[in-house]
Amino acid sequence: MTPQQAHFQYLLRLGDNALILGHRLSEWCGHGPVLEQDIAMTNIALDQVGQARSLLAHAGKVEGQGRDEDKLAYLRDAWEFRNALLTEQPNEDFAFTIVRQFLFDAFNFYLHEELKSSQDEQLRAIAEKSLKEIAYHLRYSSEWVIRLGDGTEESHQKMQHALDSLWTYTGELTTPDEVDTMMLDAGIGADLRRIQPLYDEKVAAILKEATLVKPETKHMQHGGKNGRMHTEYLGYILAEMQFVQRAYPGMEW
Repeated sequence: MTPQQAHFQYLLRLGDNALILGHRLSEWCGHGPVLEQDIAMTNIALDQVGQARSLLAHAGKVEGQGRDEDKLAYLRDAWEFRNALLTEQPNEDFAFTIVRQFLFDAFNFYLHEELKSSQDEQLRAIAEKSLKEIAYHLRYSSEWVIRLGDGTEESHQKMQHALDSLWTYTGELTTPDEVDTMMLDAGIGADLRRIQPLYDEKVAAILKEATLVKPETKHMQHGGKNGRMHTEYLGYILAEMQFVQRAYPGMEW
């Protein structure tokens, strides 16, 4: 893999994480448990789609093949996406959505803290701008994890079930691979080994306050960020998200 290819793949990971999770959250629009949270989750979805647009536009320029953010979002198949498996997991219920969001937000916050020092000037600027939004996302999801985890017996049970189900998808976030290593060595990417203890500490603190028990399983699912194996859920996301572009190729508003 050349440095340019690794750079492109790294930016795809960042952009695809934001795009797919943003789409997942957008599914709550009009279906939130209360109006205030319906609006809040829709706003977070918009934040993430905005971040995805900036990151995928930059990725297209690094690739140098004439693909802009729209082509990268709507004209790639599932095996070309590089989002973490956690981001494509279904909403199920409000507990699943909040736990998924928190587990990703905690990682995403420390990731972007590191990316503020990237030698890629464009990526550094995107990270600095996005971090303000991500800090809010983390505060929002943390507060809801605590509120529901330490709430009623039913809310606690649902949150623990969601945590037990989603935990196996968290290992991929902080496990470096060839692309991560190349980008770290080039001064472009984040140091995942430095992020991991910060992530673990943050997650542990919130779970303790929420009276939730960290799952003991050591088995972790991998394959999303390198494209080797996504879950079946990504195909359904793309079928919905890409329908208009596929049905009417090249159309513009």
